[in-house]
Amino acid sequence: MASQPLAPAGPRLTVADAMEPYEHQIADDTTIDQVNDLFDDHPGVPYLLVRDAAGRCEGLVTRSALLVFLARSWYTQHTFIRDVTHQRGPFARPAMKLEFAAEAMRLKRLRVWPVVDYDGLLLGVLTTRRVNAMSPVLQPS
Repeated sequence: MASQPLAPAGPRLTVADAMEPYEHQIADDTTIDQVNDLFDDHPGVPYLLVRDAAGRCEGLVTRSALLVFLARSWYTQHTFIRDVTHQRGPFARPAMKLEFAAEAMRLKRLRVWPVVDYDGLLLGVLTTRRVNAMSPVLQPS
């Protein structure tokens, strides 16, 4: 039996229809050592969302983004995650058409895209898995 879309297919879907909550967040003043420890403690977590002191989304970081810094252990104790390369904005907005978001993710080669409100506060994430489940029409050919 074929899987059913989770919502009606078509361009009227928005990011809000497809976004998912994501609880794994870190502050931008977390050190690389601390971030690496979090990845070690939670091996199934593929990425961590980065937020500033006001709670605004700064982007996301993966373990692979830390590898160059982990090669120099003395460096990781004093370097904040905000100072390393990680996926940064612009981010998806809830009212954005899902079709547009899917195309942007394809062009940027993103598997995950943070979704923020107009104040930059994190609302959730949009994943290619979820976009593809929402509508086969939106899948890239």
